[in-house]
Amino acid sequence: MPDRGTFRPDWISAPGDTIADILEERDLAPDDLARTIGRSLEETGALLQGRLPLTTDIASRLETAFGVPRSFWMARESMYRRELAGLEARTSGAAARDWLKQLPVNDMIQFGWLQPRKGEDPLAACLRFFGTPDLDSWRAVYRDVLKGAAFRKSPSFPSSPGAVAAWIRQGERQATSIPCRPWNARRFEALLPEIRPLTRKKDPRVFLPELVRRCADCGVAVAVVRAPSGCRASGATRFVSDRRALLLLSFRYLTDDQFWFTFFHEAAHLLLHGERGFFLEGPDSLSTKEENQASDFAANLLVPSAFEKHLMTLRTTHVDVIRFARFVGVSPGIVVGQLQHQGRIPRNYLNKLKRHYAWDEESASP
Repeated sequence: MPDRGTFRPDWISAPGDTIADILEERDLAPDDLARTIGRSLEETGALLQGRLPLTTDIASRLETAFGVPRSFWMARESMYRRELAGLEARTSGAAARDWLKQLPVNDMIQFGWLQPRKGEDPLAACLRFFGTPDLDSWRAVYRDVLKGAAFRKSPSFPSSPGAVAAWIRQGERQATSIPCRPWNARRFEALLPEIRPLTRKKDPRVFLPELVRRCADCGVAVAVVRAPSGCRASGATRFVSDRRALLLLSFRYLTDDQFWFTFFHEAAHLLLHGERGFFLEGPDSLSTKEENQASDFAANLLVPSAFEKHLMTLRTTHVDVIRFARFVGVSPGIVVGQLQHQGRIPRNYLNKLKRHYAWDEESASP
């Protein structure tokens, strides 16, 4: 095993070579490493071969498991990627400038996500935020995010993959501070009907902590992160490991019906499609089988099928909607949202029954 004080590695070899040496010395298999770093066996193989970047999360896990400092692994990765860059180093300045233009740097600073150190280069500050040593590593880590954002561009409302990646990263950072029990699909599914009464609570400062706490008990870290400029996402989900899921919400539309529908939509992805990877929701989301299933799940959970006939024949007055919402056990705004979605009332009708929120500019929270 490398000695903390005297080890001087060959920086041209991949960090995976050092990891492989440790595994061999301790008689451990790649399966053991996969469990240690919370990655699939395929991803673990890519890490050992140098194809998967060694991120701060993996470095922290390696420090805990092997006793080798995180700083060592990050330095090892940084130097390795620098060597691989080779001739590309001559054009890295232009590439870095182009990359920084994709990021909502001003918003990241305003929201408190990015806190550049005195005299620090903007490129270094942003790479530190993402926990990646260089641009190639960033592209590899956020490959799925970039693909997902690329499919959700609109000529009228352009979306920047870099802004989406920044939003996802902040969600990941926020989620790390949430203590979670191991993922339990059965417990999470049973919890969702119990979450419905939270829709009737008016103050996010009341219902958000309870939502986060109860989902964490099922292995789901719920993070609410304001979308920066260029990010039109309303929600996203992915499993960060086989024991922990991330459910990220942007509170983009700042109304109770949109927030709660998005939450239950994302919850459906974890239950129905979680093993398929990364899901990103926004106004330009594609109509796929998975998205339709998640939407149906959310709609049926908010207003169960037993009440569907009543909803379809409901008189669309303020009083009747409020009474029906109380009977079903959800907020009136959710009923209004369902009626609008079904085309029973125009999009601009009964909106006063929805709860509207605003961002706290100082804390970037709703």
